[in-house]
Amino acid sequence: MSKPGKTEEDHIEGARAVLLDAAMIHVMFDGWGPETLAAAISDSGVDAGLAAQVCPRGAIDLAVAFHKRGDAQMVAALQARDMDAIRFRDRIARGVRLRLEAVAMDREAVRRGATLFALPHNASDGAALIWGTCDLIWNTLGDTSQDVNWYTKRATLSAVYSATVLFWLGDESADFTDTWAFLDRRIDNVMQFETLKANLRKNPLVKGFMAGPGRILDSVKAPGGHSQTDLPGHISNKG
Repeated sequence: MSKPGKTEEDHIEGARAVLLDAAMIHVMFDGWGPETLAAAISDSGVDAGLAAQVCPRGAIDLAVAFHKRGDAQMVAALQARDMDAIRFRDRIARGVRLRLEAVAMDREAVRRGATLFALPHNASDGAALIWGTCDLIWNTLGDTSQDVNWYTKRATLSAVYSATVLFWLGDESADFTDTWAFLDRRIDNVMQFETLKANLRKNPLVKGFMAGPGRILDSVKAPGGHSQTDLPGHISNKG
């Protein structure tokens, strides 16, 4: 049985990968700008018309592709590890660490990307990419939460991830040991907050609120989800 030929999407994805590879050496000097895209087109030999189809918004689409390539490498690394014996909070930390290790050789490209996505007209793209990374970490680790819990897990991890990336960009310690310690502290802070919320729920006054008006939280659903009664934002210690 013959294999099906490449689709137009396969052709576009292939061209995007070639352009991105060619762009990497230029990003260090010119950032994710038009000069980098022009040089990538010239160096790779990709037709200019195809390049315009691959990157309709210009070099920002290459920056997005670079981020998503790092995501894919992180997912592959997570899936290759047996973490059954590791606490769940440590699995989350491992996911963030693997994401940064995936681009450790291209830290300047990440720095340039952070500058690009900090611009007001690109901020929504940057936020969506960070959310996507954190969603992939949770999903790859088997998260099945819904409702408020689904959102708050990803929002909390997005904050941790963003802070860790910024710290990592300025970290000059050997093997980024300071970054990993910073990451552990941020996750510990989240865990302490979750412990506080759990203790508050044992308070008779809080329990009364949750049995009354607080129950509205249970009606909020993630896309396609069903209601859950677990703690919003909870990062479980269970394996």
